[in-house]
Amino acid sequence: MISQRDIVLLSFPFSNLQSSKVRPAIVLSNDRYNRSSKDFVAVPLTSNLQLRDHAILVSNRELESGNLVVDSKVKVDRVFSVSQRLVRMKIARVKAETHEKITKMLFELLRIP
Repeated sequence: MISQRDIVLLSFPFSNLQSSKVRPAIVLSNDRYNRSSKDFVAVPLTSNLQLRDHAILVSNRELESGNLVVDSKVKVDRVFSVSQRLVRMKIARVKAETHEKITKMLFELLRIP
């Protein structure tokens, strides 16, 4: 089962739907939702560490378990919903503190000024 805070590898289809690329993402949706839905809510990771707004650096120090091949940035402003069938595998799990930083940044983006 997909769990909140998991880092999963997803098979993302290209726009032509003929091929796909495998990308990592962090599961944001809670476990109750994940059990009852065919989808889950996530944010993507990128290995591009260039300065960008609304991103959080994640390295192996921020993981509770598993391993990232390279340090990555969480694209907090790129929230998406995706089918659980597209998950290739779980590769890691972020610490609760890291998940909290991500959701706090997301809530700040959604908050009315």
